[in-house]
Amino acid sequence: MNLFKIDIPFDKKLAGITVLTTLLMLVDYYHQLIPGINLDGMILYFLVPLCYIILILEESPKDYGFQLGDWKIGLIVTAGSLAVLLPVLWVVVHGNQDMHDFYTRSINIPVPIYTFFEIFGWEFLFRGLLTFAYVRAYGGNGLWLQAVPFALMHLTKPEVETLTTIFGGFFFGWLAWRTKSFLYAFLIHWAIFTFVVLVARGVFR
Repeated sequence: MNLFKIDIPFDKKLAGITVLTTLLMLVDYYHQLIPGINLDGMILYFLVPLCYIILILEESPKDYGFQLGDWKIGLIVTAGSLAVLLPVLWVVVHGNQDMHDFYTRSINIPVPIYTFFEIFGWEFLFRGLLTFAYVRAYGGNGLWLQAVPFALMHLTKPEVETLTTIFGGFFFGWLAWRTKSFLYAFLIHWAIFTFVVLVARGVFR
């Protein structure tokens, strides 16, 4: 009897992607790679996964949403989503002290640039690498699976924001899969994040 034998198949590629993305999130939590410059997310969540896809998986980044995809649907959903969400966010953020306290911390670069560097890599990791890998392996359930680590990455943020992320993560994953591009989820997330920070700072009263 072999006590260490496991009679279940493993998808080596999927396991590698899962381990890689988990380690990247842990490294990001415990370490700051470039002190004083907000580029860690771009390195860990964009450049490293991109290199992994090209050099280790030997696949095209297009297979993981790095393309324009169905830009017509993407732009329609992006515009419609922001038209609905931004007024709601203004109401939620405007009177929330936790959001105000969290997002008025010192930022040494303009807010849209700060939020771009924060969000671009996140969206490539979750709505690019993880979404396309998981949906191909698990079908629609993969959209929920990629949303779980995305939600957990918000645990240090205000509760009202964190509680929405499992649903937001699913929606972003659906949009990425529907358009075959992570870019439209990125545009929505970037616009939302920028708007939230600006509202918390009192720019839109």
